Amino acid sequence: SGRIALADCPSADLTGDCFVDFEDFALLANQWLTTDPCVPDDMAYIPDGEFEMGDHNGDGYSNELPLHAVFLDSFFMSKFEITNSRYSYFLNSADVKVVGGVVYASSDSSNSYPYCDTHSYTTHSQIDYSGGVFSVRSKGGRDMSDDPMVEVSWYGAAAYCNWRSQREGYQQCYDLSTWECDFSKHGYRLPTGAEWEYAARGGNHSPYYRFPWGDTISHSEANYYANPGAYPYDENPTSGYHPDYNDVMPYTAPVGSFAANGYGLYDMAGNLFEWCNDWYDSDYYDTSPYDNPTGPASGSYHVIRGGSWGYVAGYCRVATRRYGSPGSRIYYVGFCVVLDF
Repeated sequence: SGRIALADCPSADLTGDCFVDFEDFALLANQWLTTDPCVPDDMAYIPDGEFEMGDHNGDGYSNELPLHAVFLDSFFMSKFEITNSRYSYFLNSADVKVVGGVVYASSDSSNSYPYCDTHSYTTHSQIDYSGGVFSVRSKGGRDMSDDPMVEVSWYGAAAYCNWRSQREGYQQCYDLSTWECDFSKHGYRLPTGAEWEYAARGGNHSPYYRFPWGDTISHSEANYYANPGAYPYDENPTSGYHPDYNDVMPYTAPVGSFAANGYGLYDMAGNLFEWCNDWYDSDYYDTSPYDNPTGPASGSYHVIRGGSWGYVAGYCRVATRRYGSPGSRIYYVGFCVVLDF
C-alpha cells in the first residue's frame, strides 16, 4: 500500500495519522527546503501553489482585473526590504563611479543607467560618498543603516541582484547590457508581479484579504499616510504620516518594525513601494499565462507594488499595481529580492 505502520517508524509520522506514507515524505522534503543551510537567514521560503490574482474586494483599479488563476513554483524571498547598509556594502564592492552625486557602473560610458543617488544629489538619499567610500548617514540623530534603501532605480536593484548572486556562488540572472532577466538561471533577481502578490498575501487565500493580515489597516500594522475619512477600511484614529517616523523625509521605518505576514515577510504593505521585474502593461491580466507568468515581453515602465510611507491606504492593498521608469530614483521606492532555485 506504500504505507508503513507507526510502530515501525514512529518518529517519521509527521502528519499524525499513525502511518508513514507519501504525505509524511512530502512534509519532510519541505522541511529540507526551508532549512537549506545554503540559503541565507534573511530569505523566507515561499511554497509553490495556485492563487487567484487581482482585486477581490471590488475597491481597486481597472488594472487589477480580471481576476485570474496563477500557479507559481516555490522560491525564496528576502524577509526585509534591502537596507541602506546592505546596499552601501554592494556599492563599496562593485565597479562603480559617481557622477554629479549619481552612481553608475564604471562601464556605463554614456551614463545611461543610473543605479542610485547619493546624499549630495538629493537629501532624500541616506547614502554618503566621500573619499571613494560609500557609507550610511544618520537622520535626525537616528542611524539609518537598518532603514530600507531609497532613491534606487530598477537598474540599481537588478545590478545588486547580480552582485549578490556572484558573491554567494549563484548564477547571475541579468544581462547588464540588455537588462534582460534569464529565468532559467538560478540566482537572485527581482520578483515577478505574480510572485510579489502571492508572497505578500502570506498564504491567505480563503478569504482573500485586502492587506497581508486582513481587510483593515492602521499605523499599528504599517507605515503609510493615514486618511480614515477617505477609506472605510483605514481604521487609524488620526490622519497623517506615521508619528514614529515623521521627522525628516523620507519617513521610512527600520525594516522589521511591524509584524511579519504568514510567510515571514515584512513591510509588504507600506514603508516603500518595491520594484518588480515585470514590464508594466495595464491590460496584462487579460492575457497572463497560468504557469509562472513573467510579465509583458517589453515596455517603458516596470511594475512597483506595496504602497509606501507617503501613500494612502488604497495604494497599500496587496492587489495594487503601480509603475515607474527603470531609471527613476524615488524616495518612496525600494526593493526586495527573490532567490530562484
